[in-house]
Amino acid sequence: MEETYPLAQVADILSIPKAILHKWEKNGKLIPALNAKTGKKEYTKTQLEVFEPARAMYNTQWDKEQKISPIKTYNGIELFAGAGGLALGLEKAGMHSLMLNEIDKQACSTLRHNRPKWNVVEGDVLDIDFSLYDGKIDWLSGGFPCQAFSYAGKKLGFEDTRGTLFHEFCRALNECSPKIFFAENVKGLMSHDEGRTLDTIKSVMVDIGYTLIEPKVLKAIFYQVPQKRERLIIVGVRNDLAHISGFSWPSPYKKIMTVKDALKKGDLYNCDVPISLGQKYPKE
Repeated sequence: MEETYPLAQVADILSIPKAILHKWEKNGKLIPALNAKTGKKEYTKTQLEVFEPARAMYNTQWDKEQKISPIKTYNGIELFAGAGGLALGLEKAGMHSLMLNEIDKQACSTLRHNRPKWNVVEGDVLDIDFSLYDGKIDWLSGGFPCQAFSYAGKKLGFEDTRGTLFHEFCRALNECSPKIFFAENVKGLMSHDEGRTLDTIKSVMVDIGYTLIEPKVLKAIFYQVPQKRERLIIVGVRNDLAHISGFSWPSPYKKIMTVKDALKKGDLYNCDVPISLGQKYPKE
């Protein structure tokens, strides 16, 4: 029997509002069938194959790419590490962290609890001398919080971003010169101030000496994550290595994960989620 997808999931796959699917149904562009058991409208794999995002899922190179592993130890540092979401992904890809910086006390406690061997440096990024890592790291990563820049009378250069956490991320780039960097931010950065904020960010990174891969918004649901998180990803390669980087964006996973995949034994986990009593409250 051919695989089918509910309306909400199709909207996620195609990155369009549900209202558009309703419109397509009315004008005959894409007509779902009614599932006799559930009474809900569903779309077939064949129907979705005409759309590029769906084709990418069906013709994915995911399994092939999962076999890729580092040929050596690649060391790096992460800024604004939070509770480790980005760091854990890099670890899974085979990267080794020499240092992770985070100012939030609770986040640092979480990092230390989950990875006791990680070098978690708790404190303000402004106090870190990144020149100590010059020549010692291959990569720099971080999801820098993006405060708005002021453009009045500015040349939009590195010094013009002083006082922002983006400036500190670029200071780290400038002081330790990693081979590559990997930064993530909210999707809204693409359109903030009609794109001028992102243009400033890109120009500063280029001035420091990096060739940028054109930033792209990636959706977590395409990468084996049961979450509708969208993040702007910025990748840069040091100019002297750009001609041999051969960078390509990762292929999507072959299916969309749901809440059921997060809670039940299956592709993601080898057991159901443990029973939890949740928060306890006094009778009062």
